[in-house]
Amino acid sequence: EKEIGYSPPTLTEETPKDNRLEQSDPDKREQLSIRDIVELQETGFIVRIQPPGTESFELQVSGQMLVAELHQVLMDHEITCHRTCFSLQLGGATLDSLTELHSIQGLHEGALIKLVEDSYSVRDARLHLRHVCDLLRSLDPADSYNGVNGSSLSYLTFYTRGDKGNRRASEKEYVDCSPPEYILPGCKDRPLTPLQPIRDDWKPLQCLRVLTMSSWNPPPGNRKMHGDLMYLNVLTMEDRELNITSSTRGFYLNQSTAFNFNPKPAVPKILCHSLVELLSQVSPAFRKNFSALQKKRVQQHPYERFAAPFQVFTWTAPHGDHTLDCVRVEETHTSRMGQDKHTAGQSRDWNEELQGCRELPRNSLQDRLHRERSIFKTSSDFVAAATRGAVAVIDGNVMPLNPGEAPHMQMFIWNNLFFSFGFDISEHYRPLGGNAAAHAAAICDLRGVQAYASVDTEGLHTLGTIVVDYRGIRVIAQTIVPGLLEKSQEQSVIYGSNDYGSTVFTHPRFLELLDKTCKPLRIQRHQVLDQNNIPVELCSGVETKGILGNDGRSYILDLLRTFPPDLNFQFSETEEAKDVPEECQSFGYPQQHHHSLASLRPELIEAFVQHRYELYVKMVAQGLSQLEEQSEATEQNEDLVCEPGTRDTTTAGRRDLIVKACKAVGSVSDSCFDIRFNPDICSPGVRFSPEFAEEVQKQRKLLWDAAAFLLSNQIPALRDCLDHTALPMDGVTLTSVLHQHGVNVRYLGALLRELHRVEERERLSHIKRICISEVIIRSAKHIFRTYLQDVEPAAFSAAVSHFLNCLLSSSTCVLDSCSDELLSRRRSRRRRSHGSRVPLLTDSMWARLTPSELWGRIRTEAGDYYHYTIDSENIDEVIEKHDLQRISLLREIAIKTGIQVQLREYVFESRHRPVFGEEDVVNMFPVVKHLKPTATDATQLLQQAQVAVQQGLLKDGYELISQALTLFSSVCGVLHEDVCVCLRLLGRLSYILGEYADALSHQEKAVMSSERVLGIDHPQTIQDYTYLALYCFAGGQHSTSLQLLYRARYLTLLVSGEDHPQVALLDSMLGLVLHALMEYELSLKFLQNALNLTSKYRGATSLRHAHSHHLLATVYETKGEFRSALQHEKEAYSIYKSQVGENHDSTRESSEYLKSLTQQAVVLQKAINHIYSNTPSACIPPPKFSTPSPPAILQQLNLTCGIILIPLSAKEVADLRTEMKGKDKVQVEELENHLLKQKDLRTAHKGQQN
Repeated sequence: EKEIGYSPPTLTEETPKDNRLEQSDPDKREQLSIRDIVELQETGFIVRIQPPGTESFELQVSGQMLVAELHQVLMDHEITCHRTCFSLQLGGATLDSLTELHSIQGLHEGALIKLVEDSYSVRDARLHLRHVCDLLRSLDPADSYNGVNGSSLSYLTFYTRGDKGNRRASEKEYVDCSPPEYILPGCKDRPLTPLQPIRDDWKPLQCLRVLTMSSWNPPPGNRKMHGDLMYLNVLTMEDRELNITSSTRGFYLNQSTAFNFNPKPAVPKILCHSLVELLSQVSPAFRKNFSALQKKRVQQHPYERFAAPFQVFTWTAPHGDHTLDCVRVEETHTSRMGQDKHTAGQSRDWNEELQGCRELPRNSLQDRLHRERSIFKTSSDFVAAATRGAVAVIDGNVMPLNPGEAPHMQMFIWNNLFFSFGFDISEHYRPLGGNAAAHAAAICDLRGVQAYASVDTEGLHTLGTIVVDYRGIRVIAQTIVPGLLEKSQEQSVIYGSNDYGSTVFTHPRFLELLDKTCKPLRIQRHQVLDQNNIPVELCSGVETKGILGNDGRSYILDLLRTFPPDLNFQFSETEEAKDVPEECQSFGYPQQHHHSLASLRPELIEAFVQHRYELYVKMVAQGLSQLEEQSEATEQNEDLVCEPGTRDTTTAGRRDLIVKACKAVGSVSDSCFDIRFNPDICSPGVRFSPEFAEEVQKQRKLLWDAAAFLLSNQIPALRDCLDHTALPMDGVTLTSVLHQHGVNVRYLGALLRELHRVEERERLSHIKRICISEVIIRSAKHIFRTYLQDVEPAAFSAAVSHFLNCLLSSSTCVLDSCSDELLSRRRSRRRRSHGSRVPLLTDSMWARLTPSELWGRIRTEAGDYYHYTIDSENIDEVIEKHDLQRISLLREIAIKTGIQVQLREYVFESRHRPVFGEEDVVNMFPVVKHLKPTATDATQLLQQAQVAVQQGLLKDGYELISQALTLFSSVCGVLHEDVCVCLRLLGRLSYILGEYADALSHQEKAVMSSERVLGIDHPQTIQDYTYLALYCFAGGQHSTSLQLLYRARYLTLLVSGEDHPQVALLDSMLGLVLHALMEYELSLKFLQNALNLTSKYRGATSLRHAHSHHLLATVYETKGEFRSALQHEKEAYSIYKSQVGENHDSTRESSEYLKSLTQQAVVLQKAINHIYSNTPSACIPPPKFSTPSPPAILQQLNLTCGIILIPLSAKEVADLRTEMKGKDKVQVEELENHLLKQKDLRTAHKGQQN
């Protein structure tokens, strides 16, 4: 093993934790600490809180909690929610807000913490007012529709509130099981309004008519001396107008009116520390409604209430009423446009905060958790602030640094962030492809920043970076390197090149730091020639610049060449055909691309290196076995006394073997396996020294090998979709499947050609459909980007709706309406200029676009960018030919471009009216791409857990996932994708181990988290709904289970249509649940549809298809239609017999079932004959029809979902675990056979799972 010199093929650094264990902790205390810390996080204790003027109450807190977090909890608690300005005291001493509770002396179970009112400052008063307004609007979904304050939609509780599983059996028949028409199989309607059902619990309880800032603000000097901070106007529900003074001591009514300033307190004087207390005293309606509102608010699940760390935008929204809101007015006031709400008027030094977090210690697990929590929190604040800034820049609310330049060349600084546009400024990107390259460079740079951030080298700093696409313009927001703006970039670059390799610098400090990243990022250390033909050593792409900031930190910028170039898209005239591998030529590569920044994805490099490593091991192993054979042969020939020379020759032989193998697989070292790529092979202007010509040629060949590997291995590997391990349903999930295989989206054309070639193309028709839709929508997105850049701000909704009409409407009418704002403005201007010609709306560039012109441009773009030929004359033909859905296309384009459309039914088929009017475009949101910081220790635990589960150690896996969940929650908060993954796995494991209540509770959280973080109609959310329905059924909540499945089916129809494998699964489950609820006709409808889809997507001879036949047979049997039942069961039996043989359990069971059906049919026939023969009826008992039992239905549901249950006792599980631990890796099949022996379980063949 040592001889082979293994360098494991991973892109991330091998867990530095283990090395640290040895260095810092000889006793390996670290091993214990994960469990200790998890316990610390989870063990809570109860304290008593004493608010002023009311009774104390008990509160559960955790030892890890900071005092500041306890402060937040109290601001959310029903009793103390209206207080914001207070300190906490224990035994008369005030607690420091940044202390953890477990480290405070005297704070133990039952300790009394006093809540002490503090005096207000203007900032405190503003925060108090904001908090009160938030409480008043806490049930209003407007923030979720508008995409602000971390709010997003969640509808799960809408479906789960009714049934809690405690209905008696006799009440079951009252449940209405029939779904709305549009959910039934075969229905072509795809309504949009059910996507966001109307919730009664969201109807806001109005507590006040108006609460605004008074026009008397700010207080004059003499009133400041009396402690006045600001004045408010309130109109109560009783129509009483109040003028309120906010002072340092609290709130009271004053004697001012709208036109008369009299700041003296009204009589009787009521001074309250909280605004809510004051309003409760003066308005009975406020008191009643506010307490009802808070009761409703605290009844909401925390996952519905918490703010998400990254804003999620919804692509549909109802037309909402716009309400008066003084806080909103105050916050968007121009003087502090969009600055951080907690630091009003102050700017945060984002660079210092982000770099400071990265420099925190990371030796112990506790340190790492604190560090990662700080990084995550600062990053999410940074993304929110930078997004707000980017929108402000495009809206024209920020003054440029260079106002004299053309608009697309302007740069901005706002809130200590630097903003620039994704255009080719000063022709810097001309050699790479101009504007297209500048646009792509932003994302390449972001990927580079993510790569260096995940390697996380101490002392090497990257800038906080996000990319925002908004209204057709790409904005890059970055933190500012201290001192960089004071001198020109040419002066400050001490490593890398600013002019494509004409002048190149290097620096020992950067070489040392970047050298540490070369191995994990697989970058080849190389030399390039500078302007004086002197070789310069680099450990990165030549465009990567190293800068020493004024703060003494080493920063790297412009990381667009972090990953190796993709030679398939680097078309050059000089490339000789013999250098291009055959695989690439057969696919028609290399191709001309819009820019020359196309690079390979990290996942591809990972797969390629793994593939090469397997080749390497194989070659060495074969060579060694040959050597051994030779040495045995020589030993036999010689005497038994071995001469020392032979041992040397075998060692030398081994060394030669390794050198040969290294050369064959393209390793950079000849003593061990180590593959690296030179990122500068395709960089324009870079020159290599002639003596390295052969070396450079080798590196180029390695890049071609990787490009060929993508086409020959990774694209065909997408047949994963055949066995349904990957099940894309829309553009987002397709992209993610492609990326997991390391395939870039620009290969969609190649993928479509491959799909056309495969034999099972019918079984992959859903993938083909999504690919074609993706090509069309992405091409339309590219056109939409330039289309929007010419639109004047007043015409946005008109222009966007016109574009959508040209794209999706069957109507030939183009623009026929134009907005009142534009018309009235033009009319008044026309009057003023006495008839001088005013350009009409249709004179605008955007208004001249026609459907046929747009379609022509989409076809051209699809050919140029994706190398796919769309051979249809218009969109209607494509939709007809490939069975696409217009509503799904609308969803895709809206999500990709940030359009928000009105929630209503769209009639796409109308030939005489455009589908979209101006009012239908409700909003446009920024589409944001940013880094995804996470918890490294938790990720490792999760990986260990997955290995444990694969080895059958379910309980161990469960424990590891629980620990990972705790760590993830502590770093990222509960609304995060990684937390979602843990909850989902815990739900699944609990269910398999028979803990249905736990499974239900975990999965409920997973669904809410998915809805909040990914979106209410994301395919992952649909899958989560499906599993929750299964767990609900197991827990006896049958009607809830049915409603959840209906919701999942509706969402699936909206996202991908009925012709999809996911619908087959849902319909089988729906058929079973309806069977259990004795709705046989409905059940048959769904099961029949499932049978047809299963036949199409799994194949007519698959075990899944047999199972579908069997399910239909059971329903027909229950109905007493034995002929149909026999027919379906015979089909099932013949499939089982041909696929798994006569002796298999499934075949035997099917055979038994056929016999029983035949007997029942005979009994029934006898009874019928008996009735017709008019003989006395005493002799023959009436035939019995079986009614479905929930356990039997549940067993079939588990088979449908591919879950095999393990009902073992605790002792058996423990015995099993000790037995399994001895083996390194146990195949799942072995585990199952083992279980079958242990408990003689009757489970269906493993194949049925597939």
